[in-house]
Amino acid sequence: MAGKLTVKYTIQGVLIYSAMLGCLLAFLATMANYLLRKAPDGGGVLKLHRCMLLFAFVSAAAAFAYRWADVGHVPMQNIFEVFLCMGMLTPIVSIFCRRYLSIPGQSIDALLALAMLVPAGFVFSAGPQKLPPALQSPLFAPHVATYMLAYVVLAKAGILALAHMLPIKQPHTQLVPYEQATYRLVCLGFPLLTLGLVLGATWGKMAWGDYWNWDPKELWSLATWLIYAIYLHFRYTFGERFKTAGASLAVAGFAAIVITLLWVNLARIFAGLHSYA
Repeated sequence: MAGKLTVKYTIQGVLIYSAMLGCLLAFLATMANYLLRKAPDGGGVLKLHRCMLLFAFVSAAAAFAYRWADVGHVPMQNIFEVFLCMGMLTPIVSIFCRRYLSIPGQSIDALLALAMLVPAGFVFSAGPQKLPPALQSPLFAPHVATYMLAYVVLAKAGILALAHMLPIKQPHTQLVPYEQATYRLVCLGFPLLTLGLVLGATWGKMAWGDYWNWDPKELWSLATWLIYAIYLHFRYTFGERFKTAGASLAVAGFAAIVITLLWVNLARIFAGLHSYA
């Protein structure tokens, strides 16, 4: 449950705050380089940024492992654990995307990881919860983990699409443009989103007797999937023409993810089969 802002004076809390510090230092390193107009290709600042992101990942992973040991099951049950998981995944996804896909936005990634860790560090309760019978399934971890990874990748896609629409100047010209980066990220995240949807339907059949139950979270998950499917069809049909229209679809998909993750979980009017999350 969310409540007033509280500091977690625990080992887990220290690890989360260490990860947040790493994200903040990674962001400040790139901003200092940009403001001072030094090393346009990144230079040593990029190495410092990467080191800080790795530090953030290791700290968040340690907090995740500590939580796992504390509750006795994979910690992806409630909203606190979900944000901790996504905060752990974001730094490593950022490093992977730059190194292997030439995707920009690493300074934004540091802020994105920080934004995901703040709710875990200050907003949502870290009180341990027992795993409900419906979640005691071998599909629990793969289903949720696949969705969390997809959400991180597609959140980055949405932010870069927004950067293209504003537009925001891209400092590293050796990396792909924002619009093309958005497309690459959606191509990476959409199969994960699809797999998460299929695993969820299979799990629903096992737990509730039907592949589909028209639950609010199921509906918003499907709406999110459809938005990205439309984006890919639009991009395939028109290529790099109508870039702003395509980018707006990626931003809409990101908004649908936020609704699926937060509004559906926290708003009582959407109570359904997934209310335990």
